[in-house]
Amino acid sequence: MKRNCILVRYGELALKGKNKAEFEDRLVKNIRDKVRRFPGVQVNKTHGRIFIEFGEQAVEPILEEVSQVFGLVGISPAIRVASDWEEIKGAVRELVESQRDAVRTFKVNSKRANKTFPIGSQEMNHRLGGYLLGMFPQLKVDVHNPELTVHVEVRGKYSYVYGNDINGPGGLPVGVSGRVMLLLSGGIDSPVAGYLALKRGAELHAIHFHSYPFTSERAKQKVIDLAQTLTRYGGRIKLHVVPFTEIQTEINKHCFESYSITVMRRIMLRISEEVAKRNGALALVTGESLGQVASQTLESMNAINDVTRMPILRPVIGMDKHEIMNIAKRIGTYETSILPYEDCCTVFLPKAPKTKPDKEVARAQEAKLDLERLIQEAVDGVEVIDLVPEQPDEELSYF
Repeated sequence: MKRNCILVRYGELALKGKNKAEFEDRLVKNIRDKVRRFPGVQVNKTHGRIFIEFGEQAVEPILEEVSQVFGLVGISPAIRVASDWEEIKGAVRELVESQRDAVRTFKVNSKRANKTFPIGSQEMNHRLGGYLLGMFPQLKVDVHNPELTVHVEVRGKYSYVYGNDINGPGGLPVGVSGRVMLLLSGGIDSPVAGYLALKRGAELHAIHFHSYPFTSERAKQKVIDLAQTLTRYGGRIKLHVVPFTEIQTEINKHCFESYSITVMRRIMLRISEEVAKRNGALALVTGESLGQVASQTLESMNAINDVTRMPILRPVIGMDKHEIMNIAKRIGTYETSILPYEDCCTVFLPKAPKTKPDKEVARAQEAKLDLERLIQEAVDGVEVIDLVPEQPDEELSYF
């Protein structure tokens, strides 16, 4: 007998009341999208559980894919047997046998969803615990901190036996919280902000400001690679690349140097808001962390936010750099983010940027620019790169 299915569980979705079915359906869709590349794998939903039938496929690659699906809190390869006491005992014995050299303590955790089954949950715990102690005398029961928890779920016609959970990423299924537009630079912070927005169920588009030749094609490719990494967690992502060279040149030519970052970011927000509206996004997402750099003081944020009424989400606002870096390493964006290719935020960097800019001064500096034309030309010149998980670079779709 071998593990013949994967049982997955979800957390927050159980609290969604009348919207629960919608959230569950989206979660099932996201799992199916993840395992689509495995022939014959099926995903089925039933009463608070989702089952992945993997047939003859190797389970490890499927587990790796499913572990990146937001909304899941537990993932377990399971042995499915008929809801028959002797078959359940056999599956429990096989599970423990497969791990007998790795564990010394255990407990049994039974759930009887099928109330017609003649043995109650607590009695199953006692019976199975005694049975295992008789079969494996080297084991001891530890109900508080066992090395192995033997889970038994009796659910209708079938029962499921599995060991320790593999933790899922938690959060909400991508797509249930609406669409957002991530301001994606080549740094460490913004990809992490995008990941955290995905974790709260947002569908992600990204926007990047490219100032060729001040920033190289390698810098652009770096951002494409970062967005590609985020597709592991969010599925398809459209990356909107904005031509920003003329705008930066005009800012450098006409505006106070100390206000150049403030003016630049105000224009970025205007462009991002327009691109977001054209693509049905309801909020902007940034990687700003309070006080980390000159443009991320409260005064700077206040002056920059002045140009938009669209909500701005800042998932890493309260994190320090060490915390953000740890997430970046865990999700696979860190090594790409630290590649030494400059983005437009480091072009024409002032020696003494204003840390407490005044909105009226910022407005006066902008008045020196042909703002309407510059923004319109930038928006009209956006290049859209459509990214999907596991897609080779040469097959990317450009619009």
